[in-house]
Amino acid sequence: MNRDRFPVDPWRLIETEYDRKTLGETESLFAVGNGYIGMRGNAAEGRRAYEHGTFVNGLHETWKIRHAEDAYGFAQVGQIMVNAPDSKVMRLYVDDEPLSLGDADLLSYERALDFRDGVLRRDLIWLTPSGKRVQVSASRMISFPERHLAVMTLEVTVLDADAPLTISCQILNRQDGEDEYDGPSGVGGKAQQSDPRAGGRVSERVFEPQERWQDGNRSVLSYETAHSGMTLAVAADHLIETSNDYTVERYIDGDIAKNVFSVDAKRGDPVKITKVVSYHSSRTTPTRELIDRCRRTLDRIASAGVPAQYARQKEWLTEFWSRSDVETPGQDELQQAVRWNVFQLAQASARADGLGVPAKGVTGNGYNGHYFWDTEIYVLPFLTYTSPLWARNALRIREQMLPKARERARELNEAGALFPWRTINGEEASAYYAAGTAQYHINADVTYALAKFIHATGDIDFLSQGAIDIAVETARMWATLGFWRRNGEERFEIHGVTGPDEYTTVVNNNLFTNVMARFNLRYAIEALTKLEQERPDAYARAVKRLELEDSELEEWERVAAAMTIPYAETLKIHPQDSHFLEREVWDLEATPEDRKPLMLHYHPLVIYRFQVLKQADVVLALYLQGDQFTFDEKLADFDYYDPLTTSDSSLSKVAQSIMAAEVGYQDLALDYFIDTAFVDLENRHGNSQDGVHVAAAGGVWSSLIYGFGGMRDYGGELSFDPRLPATWSELRYRLTWRGTRVLVHLTADAMRVSVVDGEGTVPFVVRGESFEVAPGRDAEIALDGQGPIRKDAPVQKRRNRREDGSIMLPSAAPGPVQTES
Repeated sequence: MNRDRFPVDPWRLIETEYDRKTLGETESLFAVGNGYIGMRGNAAEGRRAYEHGTFVNGLHETWKIRHAEDAYGFAQVGQIMVNAPDSKVMRLYVDDEPLSLGDADLLSYERALDFRDGVLRRDLIWLTPSGKRVQVSASRMISFPERHLAVMTLEVTVLDADAPLTISCQILNRQDGEDEYDGPSGVGGKAQQSDPRAGGRVSERVFEPQERWQDGNRSVLSYETAHSGMTLAVAADHLIETSNDYTVERYIDGDIAKNVFSVDAKRGDPVKITKVVSYHSSRTTPTRELIDRCRRTLDRIASAGVPAQYARQKEWLTEFWSRSDVETPGQDELQQAVRWNVFQLAQASARADGLGVPAKGVTGNGYNGHYFWDTEIYVLPFLTYTSPLWARNALRIREQMLPKARERARELNEAGALFPWRTINGEEASAYYAAGTAQYHINADVTYALAKFIHATGDIDFLSQGAIDIAVETARMWATLGFWRRNGEERFEIHGVTGPDEYTTVVNNNLFTNVMARFNLRYAIEALTKLEQERPDAYARAVKRLELEDSELEEWERVAAAMTIPYAETLKIHPQDSHFLEREVWDLEATPEDRKPLMLHYHPLVIYRFQVLKQADVVLALYLQGDQFTFDEKLADFDYYDPLTTSDSSLSKVAQSIMAAEVGYQDLALDYFIDTAFVDLENRHGNSQDGVHVAAAGGVWSSLIYGFGGMRDYGGELSFDPRLPATWSELRYRLTWRGTRVLVHLTADAMRVSVVDGEGTVPFVVRGESFEVAPGRDAEIALDGQGPIRKDAPVQKRRNRREDGSIMLPSAAPGPVQTES
């Protein structure tokens, strides 16, 4: 990062220079949200922007997907998170001259997002064309305690002389209306892209205006979406503080509401406008009731006072950091990045409250605002071990999706349920089935997250109240998806699937899929057994509701025991799938940088013919199911696959870092971790303008705790085998286990674990030895090193030799491949 422009501060992200060329990235970096409402870091004046973005989680429009060549079972309903009415706009005029950051003569400028109070602040001094200095301070807060609340302020002081001053506060329907400064809404600075990671556009009108009104300084707009039938209401109160004389004009129509304050500003006498906004949305509730909800929110805030909201926000975040902070003492630059990423996880999930966590959270509409497996594998671990209630809420959306997941399984001729690869409303929205629907591993990923949550929290009530259905219905799908193969021995195989690596699609016996399916089947049995023992009444209801029979559980265990786990005896590695090792090897070293990422420069069929990975696939299985592999197997697999991995996915280096740390590539693990920590802060994947990579932010936490902290949680047993980087003096992090919060303090030669909140005893294992901590009784464990140390990085040793000993040479590869001598 340019540290002159973005100085280091362990608790804030600071910008000291406005630059319109990087508007897209900074709008994402300085976005504020709470998991329900999100606002991009657009200037309060509401003019130039890459994308004017205000988002409400789950608020989406649908349309019929038009396939050039349709087929049975293809996804039929497109879904996209739409831009909610923009209440950020507070346009400023002095002497009738507008403040426009791209053109203004700025004598000073600073913008900062404070992770301790969740407030975005901007302070500048503007020299007007007539030579007057104007001090402008703006702030923006999306409340964590109040799910439906946003508070914005604009304070203006003319420093040199009296001047007429106007502040035009607006609520603007940018989704459908016309922004007089940027033309048709949604254009802004955003160019049309062919990048599949970017969000799409809806060409037809989305929001149909419903009831609207103004009463004093309160403005209300409401809408119903044209096709999805969702409803939305937004209401804003406007408070003015000044000793100057002023007048107010108001205007409202279907797409805009204005409260315009005209002030006779005196020299040195400040004018402050506070805008208090409430958003409510629903899939079924009439807009009139949503307006009533907005009214109640605003009335309650008016009664308590705005200062109280800032105090509650800071108190909320103080508690959040007390259970979530990860400290890297002596490394302020890295500390800033870590805390920014952890703060993004709160902004994406804290008040999702039973909604999903979109891939970009509520910071942008990249990936159309869809929910993926990212949540379960990369975000849920953080939530489970720091804020278990948020994890429970996130899992509830999967439980609520079960009816549609069952329908989808029937459509694909399977039993049980099949969760959609990408969705907002529970229906499959992935039009490209090879890299979408074929990723059946989504089922196991959801159940994996459920299992981790139950093990870490002991929340058997969640299972008994309906979450057991997730484990059962996903297990049923695996039992019918695969088939039995007998040739001397009995094996269960799964064909025609895609693993996490989307550069290799529709294959047989993908190792990740099979390993995770085996886990899914066995956990379903474990969960049912636990429910029968601890909640017999709930178990009986589940058996009846799900029409379970003992023979079905017996079949699951038989399938799990016979699951095909590919292994190549000659190479001593696990093939990614049955035919992966038969493909040519892509020469990544010879591929020009301007031809990366591969998916933007090569047809999928070109990529599918090679051994080349978008993201770690086998390596991710080694991490998630590490107790199913020996150390030697992990090392051999990592050595083989790491050089083949492009990491074109922002998620890839999470697993690569964790496993590099475990097998001893300490420097490589740190490199991969740093790349993930700065994936958005330095826009390393070139698409941060479309929103924050929320799963990568979760991966930063996982890399620290699972990678360098060495934490594992197999089968409900907490264990540690630390891998502190040689250049780090210490690492401190918090975990919540069965309601008790512990602090782990790791140094090069010792590990100290202490209880900081709760009354329980926490047992754990460190490198095979058992320990426990309780309130007032810490555990101090001496460490003999930080595991094996391997220099450099693995290189591909068998670039062209196949398992059968033959040499495969490409006729016209994307890059020349060096042959073995």
